[in-house]
Amino acid sequence: MRNHRGVCFSAAGGFILFRRRKYVANLVSNAAGTKLCSDDVIRLFIDWLDLYHKAHFAVIREIYKSPGTTRYDIWNSIYGDTPHEDSAEADLFRLLIRDLSTGGVIRQERETNQYGQFLRRNRPVRRKGTVPTTMESAFEETKPYILTELGKQFVHYTMNEVVPRIDSRSRQDGTNST
Repeated sequence: MRNHRGVCFSAAGGFILFRRRKYVANLVSNAAGTKLCSDDVIRLFIDWLDLYHKAHFAVIREIYKSPGTTRYDIWNSIYGDTPHEDSAEADLFRLLIRDLSTGGVIRQERETNQYGQFLRRNRPVRRKGTVPTTMESAFEETKPYILTELGKQFVHYTMNEVVPRIDSRSRQDGTNST
């Protein structure tokens, strides 16, 4: 049985997203066409496709479309109005960012040297007694997020269609199959 979003529900109550099936097909097709991606990376990507939910993929998509975007911008692009910090929505958003960060898909943008090594950040000096009274917002808007290099490969291999190849017949007779 399908609902209005194209999600197929089984009798057991679980669901399979058709988009995931498409991502796996893209991964296999794109990986078969190149030797740049190792088998271990392909297995990791398949694990990520099983692990992450469509809400994770929405966050990945936003960071892919706008590298350097903040958590506030990501939330507003996907959901709109910002909820209270103590809401279930804020907790879910924190979880999504944490899952993708610890999973190695996204990270906060950092400067590197010419060898690709991350540089330490200079922390602002605070005066004694001026400790903030609130914790950092789930929707903070000062720290930009980007895809890691592994995250970029994940998007490339799973979320991009296969480039059509010219078949041998069209090469022999000089016609183009497009």
